[in-house]
Amino acid sequence: MKSLVIAEKPSVGRDIARVLKCTKNQNGCLEGDKYIVSWGLGHLVELAPPESYDNKFKEWKMEHLPIIPKEWKMEVMKQTGKQYNVVKTQIHRKDVNEIIIATDAGREGELVARLILEKANNNKPIKRLWISSVTDKAIKDGFSKLKDGKEYDNLYYAAISRAEADWLVGMNATRALTCKFNAQLSCGRVQTPTLYMIAKREEEIKTFAPTPYYSIVARLSDVTYHWKENNTNASSTFDKAYAQRVFEKVNGNDAKVVSVVSQPKKSFAPLLYDLTELQRDANKLFNYSAKETLNIMQRLYENHKVLTYPRTDSRYITSDVVGTLKDRLDAISIGPYRKLAKQLSMQKFSTKATFINDAKVSDHHAIIPTEQYVQMDHMTIDERKIYDLVIKRFLAVLSPPYEFEQTTITILIEGESFTAKGQVVKTLGWREVYENNWEDETEEETKNSNLPALSKGEVLQGLSFQIKEDKTKPPAPFNEATLLSAMENPIKYMESKDKDQVKIIGETGGLGTVATRADIIDKLFHSFLLEKKGKDIFVTSKGKQLLELVPNDLKKPELTADWEVKLAQISKGILARTKFMTDIKDYTNELVTEIKKQEGTFRYDNLTNKKCPECGKRLLLVNGKNSRMLACQDRECGYRETIARTSNARCPVCHKKMELQGKGEKQQFVCVCGHKEKLAAFQERRKKEGSGVSKKDVAKYINQQKKESKEPVNNALANALANIKL
Repeated sequence: MKSLVIAEKPSVGRDIARVLKCTKNQNGCLEGDKYIVSWGLGHLVELAPPESYDNKFKEWKMEHLPIIPKEWKMEVMKQTGKQYNVVKTQIHRKDVNEIIIATDAGREGELVARLILEKANNNKPIKRLWISSVTDKAIKDGFSKLKDGKEYDNLYYAAISRAEADWLVGMNATRALTCKFNAQLSCGRVQTPTLYMIAKREEEIKTFAPTPYYSIVARLSDVTYHWKENNTNASSTFDKAYAQRVFEKVNGNDAKVVSVVSQPKKSFAPLLYDLTELQRDANKLFNYSAKETLNIMQRLYENHKVLTYPRTDSRYITSDVVGTLKDRLDAISIGPYRKLAKQLSMQKFSTKATFINDAKVSDHHAIIPTEQYVQMDHMTIDERKIYDLVIKRFLAVLSPPYEFEQTTITILIEGESFTAKGQVVKTLGWREVYENNWEDETEEETKNSNLPALSKGEVLQGLSFQIKEDKTKPPAPFNEATLLSAMENPIKYMESKDKDQVKIIGETGGLGTVATRADIIDKLFHSFLLEKKGKDIFVTSKGKQLLELVPNDLKKPELTADWEVKLAQISKGILARTKFMTDIKDYTNELVTEIKKQEGTFRYDNLTNKKCPECGKRLLLVNGKNSRMLACQDRECGYRETIARTSNARCPVCHKKMELQGKGEKQQFVCVCGHKEKLAAFQERRKKEGSGVSKKDVAKYINQQKKESKEPVNNALANALANIKL
């Protein structure tokens, strides 16, 4: 008898098959003496759309709502139906006596496999492979300690509850809003609060009134002393008259040194990367979107096998990983990392280190290198950049602390205190990894590296004084890095200040999960609810109107916090799934009723005079994430046409990225500085310079245009649901 192993993706399936010696290649699976390995293509089975329950639901009508299935149906996804049939055939083979789930170790990975098994009517016993990396060693270790599938039943109940709840709320609210206001208006319990946070930030910026504040500095021999208010120790004041009085009091007077304190200090490396922190840094340093970073990480995990599972929310490793650290260091002892990795591999690591905490690791530990030998010449430039971030953070965490001596000099002038701080580096420690280029905002006041040798009681003469006026600054617009931070910790945007709610949203990791945030942000751009101006993100007119029309509950981070804590309880067997779903059905009824009673209208303010070639209605001018396009206002039509896309080609005048506009022979590059250049002329110029946009790049651009033109911009079901992967 044989065991059928179901992986989530072909690449992982092939890795498992190689380790299990499954060499017989069949269509969609690999077979050996003891195992058959097959795979999904991500999801093969999904919750059925409304029209599967009743043909009348093909039409979007308010009188049909709410749609609440009595019994849930699942259907095979059309684009992956062939692979589903392969897996189903293997499940029902007479020589297969057990199923081993080897999908990603997490809630959504569990859902991928269980939906396949349920749709295929599997009645064979299940086992579970639970691993954090797909190296040969990890796979062998995992198969040596397979778990009984029943241990993960509650995890599946949580996963299917999440899917059904998002289906009910997202689909019904989206249909209700779309029918009520005759416009494609999608909403969901994660995407709508995310949109609301961005709108709220814009409002804060718009209504912000700068307030002047004042500080006083004294300078002597390239050393700057900062005034500290005696009672509060504040370094500035909003009271201009008070600052002026202090200035007049000290100006022209000598200072007396009242203390010179030197303290040895240590600074430890920042914690290891989880996915969100990595996405933030990649956006700040390389301007990668959250989705791009996740895709690059996925390749480094699945294809190169050099980094561990990316969709993790932990920045710690468990004590059982400590024994593998030397092997991981040996694996990365190449190129720029060789010297430091070799040094670190000589030391012993204690399980009491600050980055080791079993209690702070749930499904997966932090992102770290695997024991797989690295071949960097096989990586793309983007892959190398992300790999470099992870490896340097890993090396930094394993390195000794940064040690320095901090000296604080306090001087007194007519009863007013001024201080100067300076650092003398003793040991670079983990900063050696970053060649001492680490930026730390908290060190602003300690930049005086060479303070004079002063003694208590010494008198300083010839100081120059200055009142500095600054103004409070408005919060910065969101970019992808700061938006990820806000989604992870949206407490500031909660209307409720209830301590329990605040605690819950902190414990559940905010809006969405590390695995879904990138898709949520992308979906908001794709639905034209968000647009980019440079790196900054703004809500479109459509998004602002949606927020006016959507029920208040769906704007609140509290809703997702409440769901996540209940889903966690289901996964632990504390809460019954039936109780959660009953509450969700009641909530869906309330939402639809509220939308039906809603007053207001939706108005397009981006209509052009160009007519849709399909239906004749006026087209909308919309900004995609990296493109501009014309889209039909009729949600049933769905026509769209890309008119410009941001390219990687740089302007020869100002060196900014240019847009590629037009079609065919009329295509030209246009820059914001006013420079214009036909594509043919650009290619000829760059050819002489030895580089440029290749035919492959142009073909890719044209194919992208064709793809976008086929994607229905106003198909509310496709856009709003897309399986409602929230």
